[in-house]
Amino acid sequence: MSTPAARPTEDELIARYFAPMAGEGGLRLLDDAARIVPPEGQDLIVTVDALVAGGHFFSDDPATAIGRKALGVNMSDLAAKGAAPLGFLLTLALPDDWTAEWLSGFSDGLGEAASTYRCPLLGGDTVAARGPLTISITALGTVPHGRMVARTSAKAGERVCVTGTIGDAALGLVLRRQPGAGWTSGLSINHRVYLTDRYLHPRPRLALAEILREHASAAMDVSDGLAGDLAKMARASGLSAEVDVDLIPFSLAGRGAIAADGRLRDRMITGGDDYEILCTVPDAKLAAFLDAAARAGVPATVIGRMIEGDETPVFRDGGLERRYDRGSFSHF
Repeated sequence: MSTPAARPTEDELIARYFAPMAGEGGLRLLDDAARIVPPEGQDLIVTVDALVAGGHFFSDDPATAIGRKALGVNMSDLAAKGAAPLGFLLTLALPDDWTAEWLSGFSDGLGEAASTYRCPLLGGDTVAARGPLTISITALGTVPHGRMVARTSAKAGERVCVTGTIGDAALGLVLRRQPGAGWTSGLSINHRVYLTDRYLHPRPRLALAEILREHASAAMDVSDGLAGDLAKMARASGLSAEVDVDLIPFSLAGRGAIAADGRLRDRMITGGDDYEILCTVPDAKLAAFLDAAARAGVPATVIGRMIEGDETPVFRDGGLERRYDRGSFSHF
C-alpha cells in the first residue's frame, strides 16, 4: 500500500506554484518584501479585495476560474480608476483539505490572469486556515499624477454610463445555485454557458483606463450591483441620479431570462459580480467617450443622468418609479 506524497513546505510551495509568475520587483519571491519604483510622474494606486469560499465563490468552482477571478476583481478596480496595472500581492489561507492538484489549477489560473493583465506577482503570504479558503489580493497600479478617476467627483447634469451588459453574472449565480429553475427551460445551452461564464470569469475593462481619464468625471466598477453602486457614487458625490430602465443594456441571454420571468429584472439590476464600469460623463465629452469606448471594444451605454438631491437614485420604468433601498450586495 503506497503512502500519500508529502505536502510541500511553504518555501517549496511558493517556489513551485508562485515564483514562476513573479515580476522583477518581486525579487523571485526570495525576500521578505518587494521593491517598486513607480514610473516618473505617476501616482501609485492601491486596491485590495478578499474572496472567501462560500461567500464570493463556490468551493467546487474550477480552481483555474477561482485564480483568474481573484486577480480579475482587483483589475476591475484599477480600470475604474483609470490606472494601469503594476503588480500584486497575494495572501492565500488554505484549509486543511487543500490538494496539490487544486493549487496547481489555482496558480495556473492566477498566472494566466497575471500574464493577460500584465500584472506580475510581487510577493505575499501563504498560511493555514482554520476556516474556509480565503484569498486576498492587493493590486497596485499607476496613473499620471493627479489623474485618478474618483467616485466622488460626479456633477449634476452629467450622463450616467455603463459598459457592457448588466445582470449576466447575477443570473449565472442563480444558474449555479438552481440549475433547474423554471425560467432556464427556455434558454439555449449557449446562453446558459454564457451566463455561467460571466459569473465565473470577470472581464475587467482595462482597455478603458485611459479613456476614462480623458472623458469621465467619476467612475467605479459594478461589483455589488448597478443600483447599489450607483447609489454609492451618488452619495459620495453629494448627488442623486435618475435612470431609464429601458436603456439599461441587457444581453440576449438576459433578455431571454426576463421574458421567461419578469421578476429576474430586479435581480439583474441589483445583483453583483458584473465588473463593468459605471461612470459619469459631461455632455460636451459624451460623443467622444462613446466613440472611444466602442473603438476599444468595450461599448458603453447612456442610462441616465446625475441630479441634485440626496435621495436614493430613481429608476424610471415607463410611468413607474422604483428606488432600490437595498440595491447592492453587503458583506454584513
